[in-house]
Amino acid sequence: MKYIGTGVTLSASEAWRSMASLIGHWSLRGYGFWAVEEKSSGKLIGRVGIWNPHGWPGIEVGWTLVKSSWGNGYATEAALAAIDWGFANINTDELISLIIPENAASIRVSERIGQSFKETGRMMDLDVNIYSIRKEKG
Repeated sequence: MKYIGTGVTLSASEAWRSMASLIGHWSLRGYGFWAVEEKSSGKLIGRVGIWNPHGWPGIEVGWTLVKSSWGNGYATEAALAAIDWGFANINTDELISLIIPENAASIRVSERIGQSFKETGRMMDLDVNIYSIRKEKG
């Protein structure tokens, strides 16, 4: 939660609104986040996918995983799958990621999935770096 907006654990009503927003995105845009499960245990470890809420600077590929699953390549694997799905199913030539500059782990994931730094921005009262990957021509 440190790097996705509030920096605190959500209350039950805030979690409900967040969940409704994520589910509603599928209805409104036709794409969104998927739940990520660890294959060996079936344990829910996070979410990865594509979204573009109103006011966003572009269509974003994003990832949020529980800390205990970091360092296993799950974010990279799932984000690459989301990018492939996004370029195949969404009419876009670019996917971005908004990353808090201090979030070194997400910056490394962004680089591993082929994104490069595009520009700085400000979203939800936070300074962010915007990373980008463009669809290969062909």
